[in-house]
Amino acid sequence: MIKEAVTASRTVRTFDESSPVSREMLLSLIDTARLSPSAMNAQPLRYKPVTDKDTVETLVSMTKYGGALPDLKLPPDGHHPTAFIAVCADTEVTGRFAMFDAGLACQSLMLKASEEGIGGVILASFVPEKVAELLSLGERYVPLVLIALGKPDEQVRLTNADGSTKYYRDENNVHVVPKRRLEDIIL
Repeated sequence: MIKEAVTASRTVRTFDESSPVSREMLLSLIDTARLSPSAMNAQPLRYKPVTDKDTVETLVSMTKYGGALPDLKLPPDGHHPTAFIAVCADTEVTGRFAMFDAGLACQSLMLKASEEGIGGVILASFVPEKVAELLSLGERYVPLVLIALGKPDEQVRLTNADGSTKYYRDENNVHVVPKRRLEDIIL
């Protein structure tokens, strides 16, 4: 069951804007993330949910999606996410493991989102100071990653990697993600 959940939880970069993600749903996702393991149980992460349309649009303009597909405009116009969660480090708590904690929390959050029919993409391509200013985070909270969320409006398919692991769009605009085979990663 866990393997199926991980397989189903895929990054999406195209969203159905007619189906917004509510603040209550974001809080449910954050509640799941907070239960994730934390190095030394320091729990340095803080979360900023964002559903305000203007702020969401500004965050879309401040982030980059799909670096392996530079010729595509992602997300496409009319298919933007409807919410974001900023995953931040509390500088009064954080240690050197905050980014590891963020990885664990984001995985838990994305699994819960997938279970709820929500898709997303975890983004690190942004200027943290500009995001902190936009979201009025102050100096104490440093954005580590942003998670763009919404109802998926694209298909994602896993395939076995034959050399390259670079993702691509096929002739039907399906997002194809090559994954290394088990025998290729065992030492």
